[in-house]
Amino acid sequence: MLGALSYGELASMNPEAGGIYVYVRDAFGHFAAFLYGWALFCVIASGSVATLAVAFSVYLGQLLPLSPGAGRAVAGAVVVAVAAINVLGTRKSAGVQNWTTGLKAGAILALGATLLARGGHWSAVWASGSRASRPSVQGIGLALVAVLWAYEGWQYATFAAGEIREPQRAFPRGICLGTLAVIALYLLANVAYLVALGPERALGSERIAADAAEIVFGPAAARLVALPILISMFSAANAITLTAPRVYFAMARDGLFFRRLAEIHPRFGTPAFSIVTSSAWAALLAVTGTFEQLLTYVVFVGWAFYALGAASIFYYRRHQPDAVRPFRVPGYPWTPLLFVLSAVFIVVSTILGQPLRACVGIAIVFAGAPVYRFWRGRGRRERAAPSTFDV
Repeated sequence: MLGALSYGELASMNPEAGGIYVYVRDAFGHFAAFLYGWALFCVIASGSVATLAVAFSVYLGQLLPLSPGAGRAVAGAVVVAVAAINVLGTRKSAGVQNWTTGLKAGAILALGATLLARGGHWSAVWASGSRASRPSVQGIGLALVAVLWAYEGWQYATFAAGEIREPQRAFPRGICLGTLAVIALYLLANVAYLVALGPERALGSERIAADAAEIVFGPAAARLVALPILISMFSAANAITLTAPRVYFAMARDGLFFRRLAEIHPRFGTPAFSIVTSSAWAALLAVTGTFEQLLTYVVFVGWAFYALGAASIFYYRRHQPDAVRPFRVPGYPWTPLLFVLSAVFIVVSTILGQPLRACVGIAIVFAGAPVYRFWRGRGRRERAAPSTFDV
């Protein structure tokens, strides 16, 4: 929520396609911004879409028998379908997002309320709080990486701020209210699962929503719960595909990526080539199964860039003090500062707790350094070359 408030000011002041990439570029330079875009393209966004697509095929397998090959085909088809929706138009994609978000939020509310009303483990949930072990501070930071991946996407809204109608007014309200709504839904769902299953069984569950529904409603309910989960996964993949290609579009516009990624489709008005390219990579990750290892290594690095993005608010306040700010983050400077410190805490905890995994993740991100030098040098050569008219 601290991050949403901070990005609310940044996006309303600077509603440009690319969001966090733009803020990091302005405050910390093109190299840091490129590394973020590189990590987003290669692993964070593409790996997230691949993860959701594969999970979609797994849950679909509860309703229809799927062979391993058919499961991979379904995962690839999900990525292709989401890409097609987003190429055909931002409004179409936003419409799909609105409907699927409404359906999954309604399903969570209905399931959560019913589980709370009919679950029989209230006393065990309260008692478990007094018996809980006290983890180390480092352990909390390490655990938060996985927890916050469930929230992943709240910051993606900044990528498409330039395409929002009246972004100066609508964006801060949307990101803040949306983040609050997600927090409320997640807390409701988790408490409901605990009440339905009890802490011990919840701890060992790998399909917690389905297991909770089965306990309360019977075996048939577990299959029924798969439907809103499928909608939720499709919706999340669509949200990433709707927003993340705007970063690659901004990178290409800066001369740091393939130039065609900066093109807008003349008919559909979308960064179609950027969407298709990133989706093709996500489909390859999904079909080959290589996303899991990559995402595990790199997901924590995203929080380093989220910290840089929020920290750019100090740069803008100092260097552009007279800029129009329709929304000012409440509690400045403490609100963005607390978010930055929290993000740094998560990253440092991961480095200390899992140094080998962290080093691999950092190496993947910095593998973009020679790629950056290539694109930077290519841009200089193109600017220095004489035009046809000059010749």
